[in-house]
Amino acid sequence: MKEHLSTYPYASKRTATFGKKGMVATSQPLASQAGLDMLKKGGNAVDAAIATAACLTVVEPSSNGIGGDAFALVWINNSLYGLNASGPAPNALSAEEVKRQGYNDIPTRGFTPVTVPGAPSAWVSLSERFGCLPFEELLEPAITYAREGYPLSPVLARNWNKTMQELKNTLSGEQYNAFFETFAPKGKIPSTGEMWKSEAFAQTLEKIASSKGDAFYQGEIAEKIDAFSQQYGGYIRKEDLARYAPEWVTPVQTSYKGYNIWETPPNGQGLVALMALNLLNKNTFHEKEQLDTYHQQIEAMKLAFADGEKYITDPRKMTVKAEELLSESYAEKRRACIGSEAREPDAGEPQHSGTVYLATADDQGNMVSFIQSNYYNFGSGLLVPGTGVLLQNRGNNFSLDSNHVNFLKPNKKTYHTIIPGFITKGDQPIGPLGVMGFFMQPQGHVQVAMNMIDFHLNPQAALDAPRWQWMGNQTIRIEQSVSPHIIEGLAQKGHRVEISIDSNEMGRGQVIWRDPDSNVLYGGTEPRTDGSVAAW
Repeated sequence: MKEHLSTYPYASKRTATFGKKGMVATSQPLASQAGLDMLKKGGNAVDAAIATAACLTVVEPSSNGIGGDAFALVWINNSLYGLNASGPAPNALSAEEVKRQGYNDIPTRGFTPVTVPGAPSAWVSLSERFGCLPFEELLEPAITYAREGYPLSPVLARNWNKTMQELKNTLSGEQYNAFFETFAPKGKIPSTGEMWKSEAFAQTLEKIASSKGDAFYQGEIAEKIDAFSQQYGGYIRKEDLARYAPEWVTPVQTSYKGYNIWETPPNGQGLVALMALNLLNKNTFHEKEQLDTYHQQIEAMKLAFADGEKYITDPRKMTVKAEELLSESYAEKRRACIGSEAREPDAGEPQHSGTVYLATADDQGNMVSFIQSNYYNFGSGLLVPGTGVLLQNRGNNFSLDSNHVNFLKPNKKTYHTIIPGFITKGDQPIGPLGVMGFFMQPQGHVQVAMNMIDFHLNPQAALDAPRWQWMGNQTIRIEQSVSPHIIEGLAQKGHRVEISIDSNEMGRGQVIWRDPDSNVLYGGTEPRTDGSVAAW
C-alpha cells in the first residue's frame, strides 16, 4: 500500500495502523478489542465481526441496536458473499393505514416507521455458515459490557446527549417511558466518562446467544415486542418476526481503474456509489487540479442519486436490473450529462435487458465488511420494556405516493441507506471499506475509494481527508479544511456551497487494506468519531 503523495493538498500525515495476524476497525475502541479477542482465541474474521457487531449495540446504542438491520460482505474461501439482513414492513402496515392515521408522510419516530429487525439474524446466519467459535462465546463481551457497564467515550457522549435533548422535547406518551428510563437513568443523560449499563439488555443478549436467535424471532422476546406493539397501537407482530429470514445475495460490482468495487445489491443504496464511480472511471484526476475533481465527483454523485431514488427499492419490486444501471452504455449516456457547470439532476432511462460500520480481517485471508443501524439516532424512540430492544425506524424511507417505486406496502422492504463496501484486484481481496451516515454513505464510499485509488493515500489519510456532501438540488456542504479557492470555484460553477460545522454529517468510516504481496494489513479509522483500529 502506497503512502500518501506529499503533493496532494490536505493529505493527513497520519499513517495507517499495521498488522499481520488480524485487524478490527470500528468507531468504538471497546468493540474493536472485543473482535480482536476472538481472533486471538482462534476465531476467524467472521467471528470477530459478529462479536464486534454485538458489542457495538451496547457501546454505541445511539447508532445501532438489536432492533435494527444489518448488511455484510464476506470474503472467505476465495469468494465474496453478500448478506442482506434488512427487514420488511409489518404485514399490518400499509400506505392506506398511515394516511388513515392522518399522515401525509411517514413519521420519523413512533410505531409507524418500525420495520422488522434483521441484525440478530445476521449474526446467527454468519456464524452458522462461516464461523469457527461457538455462537454463545461471540456475544460474551457485549453481555459483559451491558451488565457491568462501560464509560462513554467523547463523541458517543456528545451525540447521545444531543439526541436525547431533542427527543425529550418531541416524544411524549407512556410508550416512551422505558426508552427514557434506559438512556437517561433517573432523568440524567450520561456524559463523557460516566458509566452506563442495562441488565435488561444483558439478559436479552444472553437469550439470543443461548437460543441462536430463536428467542428473538419466535420466543420470549418476540412475544414482548408483540405485546408492546399491540398495547400502543403499533403494527409489528410476532408473526412478522417468525416469518423473517435474512437473504444471502450476490454482490454487485463495477471496475474502477484496475480495481473492482463491490456493494450489496438493492434494496441497499450501494448501487448509487457504483453508478457514480462508473461515471468517473474515464476521468484522469490530478492532485493539483482539485476544483475539477470536486466538481466531477459532485455532478456524478447527483446523477447517481437521481437514478437511485427513482429505481432502488425491494428487489422484487424494481423495474430495472442492477446490471442495466451499471452498464457501460448507460454510463456513457449519463456521463454526457456532466458539464462545466452545476446542474439539477434528473433520473435517466436505462435500456432494459443513526449507523455503525466495522471491518475485520484475519491471517487466513478472510475479511468482513459489516454495517448495522437503527436508522435515525435511537431509532423509533421505542424501547420494548424489560428487553433493551430499541426498535428501528427504517420505514421512514417509504413513500406514500402510489406512483413512487418505494411506495409503502405490507411485507415490502424499503430503499436502504446502510451499505458495506469491498475492494478486490484481479482475484485478490484488497479489503473492506465503509462510511456510515444516512445518504452520505455512497458519497463517502466514492470519496474514500478515490482517495486511495486515484491519489494513492493510505487508508488513514484517505479517511482524514476533507469531505463534501450533496444535500439536494445544487446545495453542497463541505468541510472547513477545504481551501477557500476551491469553495469559491465551486460557487462560480453554480454550486450552492455551505460550510459544515458538524463533523457527524460527513459520515464515519473504517478501512482495512491488504497488501496482496506481503499480506500485511493496513487499517484506517474515522477521525470524526471515537474510532479505533485493533491490530495483531
